[in-house]
Amino acid sequence: MGFDKEASSSSLVLKVPPFPREDTPLLAKPRKLSSQSKTFANVFIAIVGSGVLGLPYTFKKTGWVFGSLMLFSVALLTYHCMMLLVHTRRKLESTLGFSKINSFGDLGFTVCGPLGRFSVDVMIVLAQAGFCVSYLIFIATTLAFLFNYEYSSWDFGLSPKSLFLWACFPFQLGLNSIPTLTHLAPLSIFADVVDLGAMGVVMVEDVMIFLQNRPALEAFGGLSVFLYGVGVAVYAFEGVGMVLPLESEAKDKDKFGKVLGLCMTFISLLYGGFGALGYFAFGDETKDIITTNFGQGLISILVQLGLCVNLFFTMPLMMNPVYEVVERRFCDSRFCLWLRWAMVLVVSLVALLVPNFADFLSLVGSSVCVVLGFVLPALFHLLVFKEEMGWKGIVLDGCVLVLGVVIAVTGTWSSLMEILAPKA
Repeated sequence: MGFDKEASSSSLVLKVPPFPREDTPLLAKPRKLSSQSKTFANVFIAIVGSGVLGLPYTFKKTGWVFGSLMLFSVALLTYHCMMLLVHTRRKLESTLGFSKINSFGDLGFTVCGPLGRFSVDVMIVLAQAGFCVSYLIFIATTLAFLFNYEYSSWDFGLSPKSLFLWACFPFQLGLNSIPTLTHLAPLSIFADVVDLGAMGVVMVEDVMIFLQNRPALEAFGGLSVFLYGVGVAVYAFEGVGMVLPLESEAKDKDKFGKVLGLCMTFISLLYGGFGALGYFAFGDETKDIITTNFGQGLISILVQLGLCVNLFFTMPLMMNPVYEVVERRFCDSRFCLWLRWAMVLVVSLVALLVPNFADFLSLVGSSVCVVLGFVLPALFHLLVFKEEMGWKGIVLDGCVLVLGVVIAVTGTWSSLMEILAPKA
């Protein structure tokens, strides 16, 4: 069997790695193991991101009941696939005698050899770069909304969105030139605090607006928008790449699954509340970025600027896994400034071409995040456990695998059609 042939060579490579893995800068030094509360917080930070801002618009398209059911279903499947990765690593390390497997890429290499690592690398690069594209779209669109009236008379030959995006470009070049994550850690903490505070303010504003306006609402949007909604939901819950490092740092590993489940439940309720309240407040007028629905009041402006600052400083953190993979493959793991700047330029150009924030979330979620979050975990688990699983386990993994492939193909096509369709 191919897996057995790779076992000895993979084990040797993992014990004395000839090159750094994609997680080397994050795990180079042993860390103090995390308590259950810290593990909960780390999982929350790893998952919650800009995807939540597109949920109200998604609920508008899917209906709030259908959207909520879809969101909770995706959360359950995401949790299941995360635990598949954890169980697969535990099996390889404890029973089959493999050395420490620190990352998703390590697991892919152990199970499928170089092809497995390459597949994970490609998906991680596309996913992380996709997240950063969505950040730039949000920042440029929000700033254009806030300052459009003041700058509309300035004729630079650029749209307001393009103007603000290119204004961010030189500063992003500087931030993305920082070679280590250590100097970016304070920015990460600041960004997370701002994110949570802004979400809380937005939800309170939604409730107040809903009580005043009470717009007409739709509970079910029909099956035609199912794939669109799934893509956004999968994007919002994407964090599978951090599960193995977080489980490694957990003090009580036997309770990691419980902590992960509780955190996923909490995030699901938070996401569901945020999406539903945003849609309840504005109904059919809900925009792809919910914050642009608010007026020009002081609190609204501060919230939107806070979210822009959050995503602005989060972008170099999210690009770091991209640099680790690309520099490992093309520069022998050496720091390469021009390559980093080229990646920032590519991400910026893509952001210019995408007209709608939520549509792009659906595209990234349907294509890359589905493969990374569902297809690869189910495939790796099936390859490792197929000799001892009963037919029910094989069927379950096979169903997740097939479902992921179907959603990836049809969802990607549906999202592309949504992006390319003329907007009214």
